[in-house]
Amino acid sequence: MAKIEIYTTAFCPYCSRAKKLLSSKGVDFIEHDVMMSAGLRKKMSEMAGGASSVPQIFVDGQHIGDCDGIHRMDSQGKLDEALGISA
Repeated sequence: MAKIEIYTTAFCPYCSRAKKLLSSKGVDFIEHDVMMSAGLRKKMSEMAGGASSVPQIFVDGQHIGDCDGIHRMDSQGKLDEALGISA
């Protein structure tokens, strides 16, 4: 199974929405809270091509998007494949 990571902050509605979508897919993910770590946020931003907002989602180290991005992928039928769960 793919390694799924999501970079978040506490009380972020977009983060909650993205985590809810990932959970609905039945995938395990690792959550990194960047709230108190400037270094972790910088790492996330570098990995996400400069994006500094949360959430940012990565699969096997590859950036797949933010909250809107993964919901768009889901509506286009592309998220399951990106998460490694397509049939």
